[in-house]
Amino acid sequence: MTVDIDKTAGGPADTPPAGPEAIKAIPVRHYGRYVSAVVAIALLAAVVYAFSQGKINWGAIPDYFFDDRVLTGMGKTLLITVLAMLIGVVGGILLAVMRLSKNPVTSSIAWFYIWFFRGTPVLVQLVVWFNLGLVFEYINLGPFYRDEWSDFMTPFLTALLGLGLNEAAYMAEICRAGLLAVDEGQTEAAHALGMSHTKTLRRIVVPQAMRVIVPPTGNEVINMLKTTSLVSVVQYAELFRVAQDIGQTSGAPAEMLFLAAAWYLLLTSVFSVGQYYLERYYARGSSRSLPATPMQKIRANLLSLSNRSSTTGGAA
Repeated sequence: MTVDIDKTAGGPADTPPAGPEAIKAIPVRHYGRYVSAVVAIALLAAVVYAFSQGKINWGAIPDYFFDDRVLTGMGKTLLITVLAMLIGVVGGILLAVMRLSKNPVTSSIAWFYIWFFRGTPVLVQLVVWFNLGLVFEYINLGPFYRDEWSDFMTPFLTALLGLGLNEAAYMAEICRAGLLAVDEGQTEAAHALGMSHTKTLRRIVVPQAMRVIVPPTGNEVINMLKTTSLVSVVQYAELFRVAQDIGQTSGAPAEMLFLAAAWYLLLTSVFSVGQYYLERYYARGSSRSLPATPMQKIRANLLSLSNRSSTTGGAA
């Protein structure tokens, strides 16, 4: 017996298989985040309210923000920062090379220098430099220079030597870490090509070590900028000293301290941007793709927003 099958009739084989049911994802609620955010905002609001209700004349800050004395003090702060860091970097490189030397005398001298200057507070060092006239009544450099110590050791020179020589001890350890981070095979290969030890350091080792040296050096620059406030004890008229003097004469000592803090924040922010681009420059040989700059991030965000708006408009 023959059974005719109606091919036009729909059967189970003709119906498409049902797809998987869509998963409805329910995000996990992090109530602890909400509570911590509310607590943080409440604390911030309480601090802002307390400062707003305090007996502080906030209007005095913009009145003196661009005062000639403040700008002069800021210029001296930047000058002592740059010069002291220059002494620190040059001295740090020299001490690092001495510390890594196979000569026990130079290595011991470098170790003692680092041990002494890192073990004593910079404020104490500044005061000692300022009062070394008790030990050296005169400074005699032969036919070149001769004068009393009190006239020779000016507040500027005291600040420069006190901060620069102290910074050299810290930069020595930073530079030593950077030099040790370079593989020894690089040095051996350079020596095999006939390069001298000095040329190997200058052409092979130091450029590769900069990737390790630059980030902590940037932190040291920012720290040096803030540490310059200590030189006010040796009568050097930098930003903090000028702010104190204006506060005493204007009757707004607390306001001038906030003014100095605002200038320090502004300067450290500028230095931080410079540090970011310097790190990005030296990362070219170690990273396949460089991190995006702030302007590139802004452009990418604006482009994504424009793409979203155009997509939404087309769908509508």
